[in-house]
This record gives sequence, C-alpha cells and structure tokens, in this order.
Amino acid sequence: MSLPVADYIPQATKTQRPFWFWLFALLIALSFLVSIIAAPLAAANNRSQVAFVLYHAFGTFCHQLPERSYFIAGHQFAVCARCTGLYAGFAIVLLVYPLIRPLRSVVVPSAKWLFVAATPLAIDFSLTFLGIWENTHTTRLLTGLLLGGATVFYVVPGLVELSMRVGRVESGQPVVPTFTMAPPETIAAAPSDYSSPERRIKV
Repeated sequence: MSLPVADYIPQATKTQRPFWFWLFALLIALSFLVSIIAAPLAAANNRSQVAFVLYHAFGTFCHQLPERSYFIAGHQFAVCARCTGLYAGFAIVLLVYPLIRPLRSVVVPSAKWLFVAATPLAIDFSLTFLGIWENTHTTRLLTGLLLGGATVFYVVPGLVELSMRVGRVESGQPVVPTFTMAPPETIAAAPSDYSSPERRIKV
C-alpha cells in the first residue's frame, strides 16, 4: 500500500535531522564508489601517489586479486568484482531509499531477509571454493549488488534512530529508555508469592 507523499519527504523540523544523516551517509557511499574507479584512472594518468593511497586503503578490506577484478584503462579496480557489487549496491539503494521508505521510519526488517540476500553470495562462493564450478565476474557482481543493497534497510533505520537521539541530547531532553506498562487486569491476575509458597523469601 502506498504512503502519502508527506511520509517520504521531510516536512517538519523533527524530520530534517534524519534527512541530513541520510545525505551524509549517501555522500560517503558515493565517494567510496567513485574512489574504486578513481584508483585505476589515477594509475593510468601517472598519479602514482593517489593510486597507492586508494589501493592501499581498499586493500585493507579486499584481496584485490587481478583475476577477480574489473579493469579500466589497463589497471584493475581498487576492489574485486564482488566488493564492487557490495559498494555499488549499497550506494544505489541508499540513493533511492527515500523513494522506497520514509526517512523517519526506524523499523528494521526481519533479520531473515538479510540472510536471504546473503544466500546467493554464499552459494556462489561455496560452489567455487568446493571446486564444483567457477564463478564469474558477473555472478560476483550481482550477488554483491544484492547483499549490498539489502544492507541499506538495516543501516538507515539505525542512522535515523541515532539522529533522533542526537537531537534530543542537543535540545537538553533526557534520553531515557521507553517501556510499556502492562494493563491493570494483567497485573491483578499475576500470581503472588502466596499462591506459590516455594517463591516466598525465607528469613
């Protein structure tokens, strides 16, 4: 069921902070994606220092095997095909996220959907690892895209919740955990220590 337009576009002051958090995260995600391609372009244009910094930074998280990476201008991407999919999937879905869900929402999907999104990647990796078949750049990219995109729906609600907490702290409002009191009839119907002698405190 579609939601009103007002639910997708920040309207009031209280919703502006999630928007800025989302925008900041988007700029970071896009900068990572651009840097992946900037590394080989820098190497091709004799910007060796820039290329070294980018390759070294991404090498912390990726094996950067040439045979598993895309190439441009005669130089490989800063990360492998699968990691390229992860970064690209995250950035693309993050870009269109406000069109899919309200930025004010802090509802996180069930964890099972994250496992579902990771299953194709796990299968693609496992089959190659076991020698059953050899995956390709395309399968690595697509499985990475799927998992990277799905991750957005778990990261953004956390950022929104963080933005709201920061807003309360800056406004001087105490950040206290919320809880729901049980209905009076439930409390009245609860068994007491007199109905359970073994639970009485003995002195």
